[in-house]
Amino acid sequence: MGRVTATERRAVLLATAGLALAAGCATRNAVAPPVHASSRAPVPPALPAQLAHGPRDRPRVALTFHGGGDPATARALLTEAEKHGARVTVLAVGTWLDAHPDLARRIRDGGHDLGNHTLRHLDINAMSEAEARAEIAGCAERLKRLTGSVGSWFRPSRTPTASPLVTRLAQEAGYPHVLSYDVDSLDFTSPGAAAVARKVLAEIREGSVVSLHFGYDDTVAALPVVLEELDRRGLAAVTTTELFS
Repeated sequence: MGRVTATERRAVLLATAGLALAAGCATRNAVAPPVHASSRAPVPPALPAQLAHGPRDRPRVALTFHGGGDPATARALLTEAEKHGARVTVLAVGTWLDAHPDLARRIRDGGHDLGNHTLRHLDINAMSEAEARAEIAGCAERLKRLTGSVGSWFRPSRTPTASPLVTRLAQEAGYPHVLSYDVDSLDFTSPGAAAVARKVLAEIREGSVVSLHFGYDDTVAALPVVLEELDRRGLAAVTTTELFS
């Protein structure tokens, strides 16, 4: 049997996911060039403390990644996103940044958002006030040391939503809003690339915030399929800051 090309592999994945991309050349969505932190528009203060999705009347979505796991998958996912003109949001675990400090600059240099996903990725809603504060502050300190900023976004660990206590502690640490999501890819369950792509594309719509993860090969294989279909639908993958601006 001859060697299977990348194009052939992608065609098989699309067929397995039950997706039919339109034939012909689709015009890719224009995505703004990387925006430096100093020039980013602030998140409107009228937004609620916890955010699950952005405006439903604009053709934008945010792909958000939990920053952990094998750094090779992180680099592959960032490269694939940039190849498609997409920008993503990475919520990094503090201990992961300790192990791979170069990735903080890699993420920011690619024009992506970088935020806080706690220090050790434990069940933060079950912690005492002192423990939860240390988890948020510990990751924030690492982000500031590596990038000069604590980042715009906080996502609680081991839960899609933060308790009132954790929400307050995040605000005290400099995060006005807790970032949740309305589309869960379930890629961390390793269901196969086709299942990841199928679930995301079945649920995503204008304003969606999608939960994805670094560290999983299924996600690496599914991302090109997801991005191509978003292009076909006219949905731009932007940073969370852009989504809410």
